[in-house]
Amino acid sequence: MKKTTDKIRQDFLKFFKEKGHMIIPSSSLVPYNDSTLLFTNAGMNQFKEIFLGEKKSNYPRVATVQRCLRTGGKHNDLENVGYTSKHHTFFEMLGNFSFGDYFKKQAIEYAWELLTSKKWFNIPQNKLWISVYKDDTETYKIWNDIIKIPSERIIRIGDKNKEKYNSENFWQMGDTGPCGPCTEIFYDYSDTMKIDPIEFLENKNGRFVEIWNIVFIEFNRISKTKIISLKNKSIDTGMGLERISAVLQNVYSNYHIDVFQKLIKNIAQLSSINNLDHISFQVIADHIRSCSYIIADNILPSNEHRGYILRRIIRRALRHGHKIGIKKNFFHKLVSSVIHVMGKTGDILKEKQEKIENVLKIEEMQFSYTLEKGLKILNSEIEKIDNNILSGKTAFYLYDTFGFPIDLTSDVCREKNIKIDYNSYELAKEKQKEQSNINKKFYKNYNNNIILNDTCIFEGYTKTITRSLVKYIFVNNQSVSKIIKDEKGVIFLDKTPFYSESGGQIGDIGQLYHKKSSFIVEKTKKYGKTIGHIGKLISGQITLNDSLFSHIDEDYRYAIQLNHSATHLLHATLRKILGDSIVQKGSLVTNTYLRFDFSYVKSIDTSQIQKIENIINTNIRNNIKIKTEELNLEEAKKKKAMALFDDQYGSIVRVVFINNFSIELCGGTHTQRTGDIGLFKIISQSSVASGIKRIEAVTGQKAIDYLHEKDNYIKDISFLLNCSTVDIKEKTKKLTIKTKNLEKKIIQLQKKENTQYIKKILKNVTEIKGTKLLTNIFYDYEQKSLRMIVDQLKKELKNTIIILINIINNRFTIIVGVTRNLLDYITAIKIMEMIINKTNGKGGGKKEIAEGGGANTKQLPSILNTIKLWINDKLNEK
Repeated sequence: MKKTTDKIRQDFLKFFKEKGHMIIPSSSLVPYNDSTLLFTNAGMNQFKEIFLGEKKSNYPRVATVQRCLRTGGKHNDLENVGYTSKHHTFFEMLGNFSFGDYFKKQAIEYAWELLTSKKWFNIPQNKLWISVYKDDTETYKIWNDIIKIPSERIIRIGDKNKEKYNSENFWQMGDTGPCGPCTEIFYDYSDTMKIDPIEFLENKNGRFVEIWNIVFIEFNRISKTKIISLKNKSIDTGMGLERISAVLQNVYSNYHIDVFQKLIKNIAQLSSINNLDHISFQVIADHIRSCSYIIADNILPSNEHRGYILRRIIRRALRHGHKIGIKKNFFHKLVSSVIHVMGKTGDILKEKQEKIENVLKIEEMQFSYTLEKGLKILNSEIEKIDNNILSGKTAFYLYDTFGFPIDLTSDVCREKNIKIDYNSYELAKEKQKEQSNINKKFYKNYNNNIILNDTCIFEGYTKTITRSLVKYIFVNNQSVSKIIKDEKGVIFLDKTPFYSESGGQIGDIGQLYHKKSSFIVEKTKKYGKTIGHIGKLISGQITLNDSLFSHIDEDYRYAIQLNHSATHLLHATLRKILGDSIVQKGSLVTNTYLRFDFSYVKSIDTSQIQKIENIINTNIRNNIKIKTEELNLEEAKKKKAMALFDDQYGSIVRVVFINNFSIELCGGTHTQRTGDIGLFKIISQSSVASGIKRIEAVTGQKAIDYLHEKDNYIKDISFLLNCSTVDIKEKTKKLTIKTKNLEKKIIQLQKKENTQYIKKILKNVTEIKGTKLLTNIFYDYEQKSLRMIVDQLKKELKNTIIILINIINNRFTIIVGVTRNLLDYITAIKIMEMIINKTNGKGGGKKEIAEGGGANTKQLPSILNTIKLWINDKLNEK
């Protein structure tokens, strides 16, 4: 009986557990504390700090089954998915690691035993080939002399382009980081025993498939040209679960293993295609796994960073669904199938199944219309091509207008043997970017212009005033020795009570002073690891090495603290009411209000808002003491402290406790007790992006002021309605009904009036080559009535162009209508463009009807004459 993928996964872990390895769970797809990676792309990512010697491992040898994603940078398999039998965006990497424990010999022996022993994978030895780095003679001898691999089946791989260490057998995680020579084990799919090293190197028919890579971590790549030796040598191995499963299940394609076949059969039931080897089935099966795990790790579709990668993968899958005839929303329905086939690895998906399904469903609904429209335009452009090259301008138009990622356009073109002019695509993209930059208004960002390699001690947790020493002064971004009255600048101190803007909390304001000199601090920001006090000197002068007092505005800080502690209560309450799957996506804590962004795909109703307020205000009334502790990161995680763990934290973190109700990593300042907050009131909730909600709230006196303001509104409304406040609702209902009845009567009267106008307009008909042109200028007429007139005329007439102008206070509005039988030659939007171009107006619309307006009424008569001539020319072309 063939081993299932789940059994292979478990056997791998069991083998290395017996060899003294600690089994470590997979880390998140979002790399912790590593800004060089978008997603975890190898099993060793979570151990990078250990390999570099920056952190000590608790265990000398470990084994993992790591979730990986390769969709960008050095390791990008996205475009290969569906076109090869071995590539995936998401895959599982089986790996064993040694941190300064065993090295080359033992690592190779472990690999060989697992692969060839009858107790384990039982692969015939003569089916395995080996590659080593050309300069790694030690590894070559281990394979040849100890494992007894014939020399003709050990291939030495050299450097590419004569660049040292640029080799298939010199592994590196990215452009920088741990690296070293490696030895790879290949499986030979051929039945022939013929040994041909040249065929191995060329591998034209995919006869040889790499199944295991053993990396000898000896170096740290600092840059493209600089590599240094590491103090401790380590082992990093990687074996793709999908590839080894294909070998052990005796199939050539990864998509024929049990996991993918079950998924593909479920997808096929939604399609009219019977061929289970169809490329689109493979793409969708791969992409649903990727999307499910990415969303499970709290990434949501967006137009930037990781969210954009997710959106690209979703849209590529939807395009392939469209291609095989799946017209209804389907992608989210496959999540349950993924959970089922992934075995124990699917547990993380099961916990977040509802969230994953909702995110995918919303994204699919939003993209379905633009997908169909974009494909229609793309296919239309492809039909016009006579040189097999799609213009970059068209590719960019699809991206910019319809959200078509370039790789989706590339995917379609690839199937039709069409190339894309990527140079003109990049030019169009750059031009749009430049235009966007021109349109933006920039503020002075001192952080980009001042770089200091220094630190500042923050004493603001316990002090509001500190005696400080002036270390640096900057005026106009230049380092100076002193600052004089009325000059603006940035002052850096050796220590300060001023909190610098970070973690969503705004920086402190206050005063730096000594003797007769006073510097007003208007904002406080971070500059690397030091703190800058930005402001203006209003008296005297301050020079380098001056000793002065740094004093924060205590009322300002206190108001911020109330809002910050309330934000923690809000975060915890949202998870309680809306579910643990919500993830913080940003926050702003000021002295006047707080703002909190979080992932949530459903709408939030009034009753939920009120529950949130009730829970928070109960915690405020309970007057809970707010405590802080400094813990190491692992201890903080064990206490289930909430944090954005894809952000960067040091080994020691500050944890804020509000009993067990809220435990969060936070470097900000807080009030001493929840009772200090006084009152919490949500003032708005909205959606700021797909799947991202925003709540804004006020606390303390601001919350009371807000309620007073609302109370005054209600009193003003009751005065206007001439009723008591308790009767407002009933009185408003009656007025609404009365207003609707009056509107109906107005419409009836308007129709009668329109009928009279239509009779007058029909007298102004001009005939041009059998086509009627109706033009009329109104004064102070209702725009809605003009639309009704155009609609009525279009219904009653054929071969007619209607141009109605309404002049109010020396400005004009215009409506253009064209009957359907003329649209092949003359469109309303084209006529509108002619008018607004001549009058510097604005407008838009469709072929049949368009609207616009402007201020240049004097040009209208001459423009109408020009339009008559244009219509005449168009009808001549007919």
